[in-house]
Amino acid sequence: MKEEKNMKGISRRRFIKGVGTGIVGSYVMLPTMKDSEAKITKSPKDEVLESVRTETLETTINGRKVKSKVEPRTTLADFLRDYLELTGTKVVCNHGECGGCSVILDGRAVYSCMLLALDANGKEVITIEGLMSGENLHPLQQAFIEHDGLQCGFCTPGQIMAAYALLKKFPNPTDEQIMTGMSGNLCRCAAYPNIIKSVRGAAKKMNS
Repeated sequence: MKEEKNMKGISRRRFIKGVGTGIVGSYVMLPTMKDSEAKITKSPKDEVLESVRTETLETTINGRKVKSKVEPRTTLADFLRDYLELTGTKVVCNHGECGGCSVILDGRAVYSCMLLALDANGKEVITIEGLMSGENLHPLQQAFIEHDGLQCGFCTPGQIMAAYALLKKFPNPTDEQIMTGMSGNLCRCAAYPNIIKSVRGAAKKMNS
């Protein structure tokens, strides 16, 4: 075994480490950029993308224009999380059943795990990160804190994004409208009563 290692000039550990370093990487949206177009830096992932078929995606994420090459099979959720590091969007069931990955696509709440990134081509996407104004929370985010609309918090980003779309349609929703409009978002901790209070509280803040 020692002779084989010397002849090859590389150990098994070094080989595995080298392979891992070569293929693991992600695109990062620079947080310090001040211009309106988000540029994606080149990373080791480019080497992988160059070996497979890709298409160009041009979209707007949280007010910033983004242009990137993606594999056609890349989901919108994976694009947000892995390419742009917008990890506030959670992938929970990954089957379009729980709403944990909800984002806003051209004004509608959608499951980002069930859409391809290319479905957002030429469209506008808003994620949980896009609701904040600098360091200031959106009234919905603040209301979920004030009214205890979360427990483990894992489904909360999706709940807030669904509520955001709901309040755009119904600025002063009834409890029935809240429950119907957010029925596609599951809370495994069963914090539903406080979620309804949170949405009502946010509506008051946004209309005051």
